[in-house]
Amino acid sequence: MRRALLLIALMALASSAVAAPKTESVNTFSFEVAVDLPGTPEEIFDAGTGDITGWWDHTFKKPPKALVLEPKVGGAFMEVFDDAGNGARHAVVITCDRPRLIRFEGPLGLSGQAVQMVHTYTFEAIGDKTRMTVAVQGVGAVSAETGGIVEGVWKHFIIERFQPYVEAGKHKTKKK
Repeated sequence: MRRALLLIALMALASSAVAAPKTESVNTFSFEVAVDLPGTPEEIFDAGTGDITGWWDHTFKKPPKALVLEPKVGGAFMEVFDDAGNGARHAVVITCDRPRLIRFEGPLGLSGQAVQMVHTYTFEAIGDKTRMTVAVQGVGAVSAETGGIVEGVWKHFIIERFQPYVEAGKHKTKKK
């Protein structure tokens, strides 16, 4: 009887020493950012894919050896750190329909967190310009403020970086 009581007491003590799993709340967010750019949908699609080091400025390593959004199904949005193969895959392309649309899923800068995002670029001819729309949907263990923060970062990329890059014609001389 004493043995049984001792065993029960030890089991109770052991179970109280094990931490309960931490629970997170799950939030969702979505937004769109659109900009009208000079050029055809083909030109703007190509400017926004392939080597994007000319306009994308948020990286894990400064400067990365390469930063690429491969415009093909299964292609990677990747940052290559060095020749040894170190780097990060920020997303994977799930739909590519050049020059109309490219869609990729992955956490981008939120790597290492329980979050998933789907990013869609669409390209539509509007007269002699192309309207590029970036639509983002996200879900995960993120704060209620995360969607607004991510939207601000995308506005930085598209309005403050990509638009001036294209308007200055820098995309016409980028590496393929």
